[in-house]
Amino acid sequence: MADESHSHSDATTASGWRLLGTRDFGCLWAGQVVSQVGDGLSKVALLWFVYELTGSALKMTAIGLLQTIPPLVFGPLIGVYLDCLPKKSVMIVVDLLRTLMVLLIPLFYTFDMLTLERLYVLVFLISIVSTIFGPALASSVPLIVRRSQLTTANAFLQSTTNIGVLLGPAMSGLGIALIGVQNVLYVDAATFFVSALFLLPIRVRDNRAVKGLNALSTPVIQDMMVGFRFVFLQHRVVFALMVTAVLYNLAISAFVFLLPVVAKELLQVGPMELGWLWSALGIGMLGASIWLARTPQGTFQDRIVKIGRSLAIGGIAVCALGLIQTPVLFSTFLLIVVIGGSTSLFYPVVWAMLQEVTPEHLLGRVFTTFSTGGMASAMVGMVGFGWAADALGPAVSLIGIGLLLLLTAMVTVQVSRRELAVSPVVA
Repeated sequence: MADESHSHSDATTASGWRLLGTRDFGCLWAGQVVSQVGDGLSKVALLWFVYELTGSALKMTAIGLLQTIPPLVFGPLIGVYLDCLPKKSVMIVVDLLRTLMVLLIPLFYTFDMLTLERLYVLVFLISIVSTIFGPALASSVPLIVRRSQLTTANAFLQSTTNIGVLLGPAMSGLGIALIGVQNVLYVDAATFFVSALFLLPIRVRDNRAVKGLNALSTPVIQDMMVGFRFVFLQHRVVFALMVTAVLYNLAISAFVFLLPVVAKELLQVGPMELGWLWSALGIGMLGASIWLARTPQGTFQDRIVKIGRSLAIGGIAVCALGLIQTPVLFSTFLLIVVIGGSTSLFYPVVWAMLQEVTPEHLLGRVFTTFSTGGMASAMVGMVGFGWAADALGPAVSLIGIGLLLLLTAMVTVQVSRRELAVSPVVA
């Protein structure tokens, strides 16, 4: 029996790695690697610029808030049309639009026109377009890979974010020092164009709900309500996952956007060291994603327990970071590696669960509903913990984030177990 289980695990691991060698998923993954590294390049430059200009953690988190408003306002509407449009075409158009919009930031900087207000406007416009890409990508995964490969595929896609966090900020800090912030942002714009090129050869199976431009004549409110009813009323497991996703985003988004404050106020270091701290987050996330891709998918119950345990470890690590009296860069680096790894298992597992239980014609609406709820809680988290960092100190804010992650771990296990007992799902 043990030999049989070991052989099954080896076969699953081999199958997972072969997924990267396929034309469709391999191109999708490669394009996202390039795009995510570009995002990492701009992250340090934009956030450090705002914090240096204002000296306020609350004003710095405005960048994050501007990125959360479009999903809140347009998310449910986007989901309706996304279910009716070909996913591949949508992703290509979005990448090309982002290429053009990001180019405006270094152009304004070159001509000394990059004021705080203009930067906010540009970030907001880019975010409006970017709101479409995430749900389109998540909705396309079950149309590209088999059901048994969903967790592996989502883990590999999250690894692109991890690679971006690992390489992008460190490259950004070095790039700003060597070639200037405007050239770093030019590179960021180019990455979106390269991502669009990688999407061209991908074959995405479109379901029968695809209507093309005829979708513009659909009864929007009625279609939106169909998606809401599925998430909040019809499927108890999906609703339980929604509750835990809201709590998770409340904590983890605040932690990421407060990293510049941790670097400047607790560690008293500059943008180069901040880049390395973000890279530490990426190291932990990448390691966890690779581990998850190599692990058999398991039952719903197995995956829920896995999420709960990992979030508990992350919560303890964040609290420890806030409780250190005399922080040392190396020990902080190790703690952030643990935080990145323990908290990054959440979305690949949750996305795979949603992709399994959601009908294909509702994928866009379900994922935009989750994005809307996640962004709403992220906005509350960044404002609340940003205020706490300014008024009470970054250490207090970090402890609050850690306690919230521990609460999320408990809710994830308890609520989901109860709901699965009522409406079990066969993996």
